[in-house]
Amino acid sequence: MRVGLSVRIDVTKIDKERLYKGEKGTYLDLTTFIDTENKDQYENNGFISQSVSKEEREGGVQTPILGNVRVIYQDGNGSKNSPLQVSIDEQVSLSDQLNELEDDIPF
Repeated sequence: MRVGLSVRIDVTKIDKERLYKGEKGTYLDLTTFIDTENKDQYENNGFISQSVSKEEREGGVQTPILGNVRVIYQDGNGSKNSPLQVSIDEQVSLSDQLNELEDDIPF
């Protein structure tokens, strides 16, 4: 089964202490939980937050929810590939948001 997702995050909520340098850039580990069968009251299928280590998770550390995840495409169940209907207004360009906040990000 293939699933297409639309992800929207509030980059101002990113804990910049969790950004780390890698060989090819600066990275941020994220975690998402998705229920492809059900939507919340805002038509989202899940959420996205910054990842925590096993030790942090066992210690009860939680990071804020950065945004939402919406299934926009799903095939399977013996049906034809069919995109779900999502308006253009509901899709957000993360790169545009990052460009606006460029001065606030420490790299």
